[in-house]
Amino acid sequence: MLKPGRHLVLGNVACAEGALRAGCRLFAGYPITPANEIAEYMSGEMPRAGGYFLQMEDEIASIAAVIGSSWAGAKAMTATSGPGFSLMQENLSYAHMTETPLVVVDVQRSGPSTGQSTDPSQQDIYQAKYGAHGDYEVIALSPWSAQEMFDLTIRAFNLAEEYRTPVYFLADGMIGHIKEELVVPEQVEIIDRKAPSGPACTPFGTDDPSLVPEMPRFGQGYRLQVTGSSHRPNGVRDMSPKVHAGKVERIMKKILQAEPKIRDVAKVDLDDTEVAVVSFGASARPCYGAVKRARDEGVRAGLLRLKTIWPFPEEEVSRLAERVDAFLVVEMNAGKLVKEVQRVACGRVEIASLTRLGGVVPTLQDIHAEVRRLAR
Repeated sequence: MLKPGRHLVLGNVACAEGALRAGCRLFAGYPITPANEIAEYMSGEMPRAGGYFLQMEDEIASIAAVIGSSWAGAKAMTATSGPGFSLMQENLSYAHMTETPLVVVDVQRSGPSTGQSTDPSQQDIYQAKYGAHGDYEVIALSPWSAQEMFDLTIRAFNLAEEYRTPVYFLADGMIGHIKEELVVPEQVEIIDRKAPSGPACTPFGTDDPSLVPEMPRFGQGYRLQVTGSSHRPNGVRDMSPKVHAGKVERIMKKILQAEPKIRDVAKVDLDDTEVAVVSFGASARPCYGAVKRARDEGVRAGLLRLKTIWPFPEEEVSRLAERVDAFLVVEMNAGKLVKEVQRVACGRVEIASLTRLGGVVPTLQDIHAEVRRLAR
């Protein structure tokens, strides 16, 4: 691992370093661009940290290994891109049903299908929320720099452990391959899952207001059945409507009620803004410059950057919709996040969408021009 201090690293390397610092001790994955550097780095550093690196036969086996190792007590992660993320969805549905803490890094590339295998994209944000079958709620983070590849990977592990859930880390090919300064701190905050507090344990039920149960590990001495079938708090299968509804409602509510705590946004010049730019990840970098240029010209523009995409920060967007003249949503897809802004704003404000496909990052000039248009 890197020593505390300043380093010049790839975003993907920063992600791997963050995982190691967060306590990740099992990485299982399959090679895929543009995420390969994460696995490559982990293959060298994981054994030195006392952990395990597994190159599996495919992404289906990779996520299965991550789930199993989490139940054996390890903090576990995989890294992939869109096609691999697609292959993982059935097992991710299982992970949500069994409340398995783990981290999935998706270094997004252009799709559908193979698409542009090394070019950046933000096309997977709906896949992160809706990709697997069934009802569940997700946590998904989005970094915009090498530093946040490190910082938010640590946060992803902490959120996975605190809420006993898969957490999705939605980077993209640009941020994964950018080479920037990384400041490694002396210490980082670490959160661990709730261990059983007594001789008895109900691994899938709790009276705690957090709605997050204790989590025993295999071999710890507790009777433990982990099944994707509908089950009672003790893990025994039960297909009754009441039991199934209660289970699904709890795993959804434990995330939704914690949204104010999970929420993470960065605000730039929003106090008096008339045109609010909403963006995330790589797309937010030129947005920052466009807002600053507009400000220099007397246009009251501001930026709301989503570091947490899911749960969507409805309260932040709704408050802005009460006092701005327009939203400009900037993203590298055909227009996904803009639909969430439209849903929350409910027609109270003009909403414009600036999208880019083809592995192209929106330019500062195009964003600036659209901000000026909306300010008229």
